[in-house]
Amino acid sequence: MRSLISVIRQDDDLADFLSWPGDLDLDHGDHVEEVHLASGAALEGFAGDGAGGTYYFCGDGGEERPVLYADSEGQAALLAIGLPELLQLLLVAPWWRDCPTLTAEEGAERAAEYLEDMPDLEVRRDRAAAALGLTLPTEAEALTRLREVAVGAGADYALVFTPEGTVYEPLIAF
Repeated sequence: MRSLISVIRQDDDLADFLSWPGDLDLDHGDHVEEVHLASGAALEGFAGDGAGGTYYFCGDGGEERPVLYADSEGQAALLAIGLPELLQLLLVAPWWRDCPTLTAEEGAERAAEYLEDMPDLEVRRDRAAAALGLTLPTEAEALTRLREVAVGAGADYALVFTPEGTVYEPLIAF
C-alpha cells in the first residue's frame, strides 16, 4: 500500500493545494506545547496548519491510525479514522472549522465564499483526489462523518497539556 504522505511530498501541486485551501502542511508537524493522550497511547505530529494547529496520528501503526487535531487555543478533536478519511474531509470541506454545528447549510455558505475566491477549487480538488487515489464523499457526508468521529470515537482521545495535566477542550461538541 502506498504512503499518501509520500504521494503528497512528491507532488508540489498537490502539496500546495492541501496547504491551501486544505490548511495541511506536512512541513509543520511540531506542536507548540507539550501534550500527550490521556490513554497513554502514542501521539505523532505529522502536519500543521497556518494558525499553529497540529495534526497527530494516534496509537501505533501507519496512516490508518486515528487523526487528532489540536489548535493553538487549547482545543482538540478526533477528525478522522485514518489519513485517507482526513484528506477526504479537507478536500471536500476545507472550511470545516468555520462550521460550528457542521450543518450542510453552514457548509454551503462557506463553500460559496471559497468558490468566489478560488473559482477553480472543484477542478483542483478533483485533480488532488485523483492523485491520491481517493473517492470523494459529498460535503454533507464528510461533515456527518466528522461529527460521528469527533463525538463518538473522539471521547477516547482526550489530549492533555502535559505541564499542567489539563485536558484540551473539545473543538467539536454536541
